[in-house]
Amino acid sequence: MFTKILIANRGEIACRVMKTARKMGIKTVAVYSEADKDALHVELADEAVCIGPAASKESYLVMDKIIAACKQTGAQAVHPGYGFLSENAEFSRRLEEEGIKFIGPKHYSVGKMGDKIESKKLALEAKVNTIPGYNEAISGPDEAVKIAQGIGYPVMIKASAGGGGKGLRVAFNDQEAFEGFSSCVNEAKNAFGDDRVFIEKFVLEPRHIEIQVLGDSFGNYVYLNERDCSIQRRHQKVIEEAPSPFIDPATRKAMGEQAVALARAVNYESAGTVEFVVGSDKSFYFLEMNTRLQVEHPVTEKITGLDLVEQMIRVAAGEKLSFTQADVKLDGWAMECRINAEDPFRGFLPSTGRLVRFDPPADSDGEHVRVDTGVYDGGEISMFYDSMIAKLIVHGSTRDQAIERMREALNAFVIRGISSNIPFQAALMQHSRFVAGNFTTAFIAEEYPKGFNSSMVPHDDPAMLVAVAGFVHRRYLERASRIVGQLPGHEFKIGQRFVVIIGGNQHPVTVTEQGNGCRITYQGEHYDVESDWHFYNPLMKGTLNGRPFVMQVERIGLKYRLMHWGTLAEAEVVTARAAELMALMPKKAAPDLSKFLLSPMPGLLREVAVSVGQDVKAGEKLAVIEAMKMENVLKAEQDGKVKKVVASAGTSLSVDEVIIEFE
Repeated sequence: MFTKILIANRGEIACRVMKTARKMGIKTVAVYSEADKDALHVELADEAVCIGPAASKESYLVMDKIIAACKQTGAQAVHPGYGFLSENAEFSRRLEEEGIKFIGPKHYSVGKMGDKIESKKLALEAKVNTIPGYNEAISGPDEAVKIAQGIGYPVMIKASAGGGGKGLRVAFNDQEAFEGFSSCVNEAKNAFGDDRVFIEKFVLEPRHIEIQVLGDSFGNYVYLNERDCSIQRRHQKVIEEAPSPFIDPATRKAMGEQAVALARAVNYESAGTVEFVVGSDKSFYFLEMNTRLQVEHPVTEKITGLDLVEQMIRVAAGEKLSFTQADVKLDGWAMECRINAEDPFRGFLPSTGRLVRFDPPADSDGEHVRVDTGVYDGGEISMFYDSMIAKLIVHGSTRDQAIERMREALNAFVIRGISSNIPFQAALMQHSRFVAGNFTTAFIAEEYPKGFNSSMVPHDDPAMLVAVAGFVHRRYLERASRIVGQLPGHEFKIGQRFVVIIGGNQHPVTVTEQGNGCRITYQGEHYDVESDWHFYNPLMKGTLNGRPFVMQVERIGLKYRLMHWGTLAEAEVVTARAAELMALMPKKAAPDLSKFLLSPMPGLLREVAVSVGQDVKAGEKLAVIEAMKMENVLKAEQDGKVKKVVASAGTSLSVDEVIIEFE
């Protein structure tokens, strides 16, 4: 067994590998860019080596620097994590030539399976079901349109070396095929250094099901059940679960056996994932094989009891698999939510900056709730890398129990300083289609075609929000009543009758002290709230009429922001007279910004596609911003004429910075 390994990655996955290595008694080496000098993975490692500037192509993607770090520290093996060089056959081969073990498959397996075009040809030879498409690299956008027309829309344009939703577009017409090809080429070149792109048929009403496989150097192979990764937004996974609510035992066995056949065909050694698209009739087609550890591997670990990182390390060290297919368990149900630094209320735009508060949910026994992360309280979310803050994983004996535990865990996950997609994840967890297991990869696009906002998530119990707002306001007034120096006979007195205003609607309540809490009387019903909550804590735990609840609460100006079950409500609590007067106040109109193209996110302005004096039509491309390794195309919302180009290509933009002014 190795005594020291280097993790050629950053963030959550680097920390995840280090935890298993420590458990196995193996010392770890971290590599880091200048932007990551204070990162958590650097702190957790036994040794750390700086390998260059913030940009990935100057640090985490430079093989020479990583190999030099191995020699400098005496690391005997490298775990690549996911992304970066994890599926680069040349990296695997060079490590082997240097006498350094690659904790993953051999370079020939990476080369054959990591290349999506080559892997489809091999899948055909191994008698694995494959999807119709054009499996050669495409020379340009015009050829892409011609091929797409031949296959028939819709088509999926994919980078051969892609992964993580990068270098991937779905096109429903010629214009989308033309533009999608160019975006895929650019994203693939920047993220993977390989701009080859191919096209295949897009299966309607598809589910994205993947099979986890393990192989060793002795010819032993197993499949570890399936994961359902169909809940996606813009082809990036949002929620993953194992097993799938759609797959029956017979389909699971057929898919598993085909996945193993493919792994056997390339002498695969290590953990890998064979991805399938599954139709409504349970017909399934091979998509690609990921020759690395997947982001969503924890859900498989939860239902099988295996540590996949440990299995990868043992196989790389030359050990046999210690179990057979018959030993693989399927215990209960697991789910994972990817917690990303993005604002779901602003079109999921990236959010960067300081983590003023990072307080993940705790689990008393460590069995039901797990948080994998590479950040910490006070850390910074950088624009240079992907947007994932953490992975929230839960396990239950049934799918319903797993959903219930995930809802509770999302309620208790506190992130401040940047925006996160937690409200959206919480909303998905209570969506009737998701709860019923009735979804496809188009689920989010179908249910939220115009984006997501808090009004789309009506609360199960609106009276609960009113009651908690009344309780919180009473606590603030109690603190105010204890201010010293009040004139005798003129002390601050707390009333009992208030109006809670939520969404412009007024809710008269009576609030009285009772025991360790308050009794709120609303619409003739009593709501007894008890909690030892303090003002500094954004997380309130308590009981409502004896039933426990967890809710996030904070004061923003004169209002209280309440977050529960995906609902984000702003409540203002005033006296009855104040409510009466407020209803008479004029509303201030928002400024007209229709004459400006504003940057919706912090990022690098890659391209300005128009010039001064140019007439533009609605839907026409105006600019391209790169943020968190993704290209974002900004298009005109209406017809107009360019008056001034304020920002030029290569400029680093902040949120709401002006790019273009129109006449």
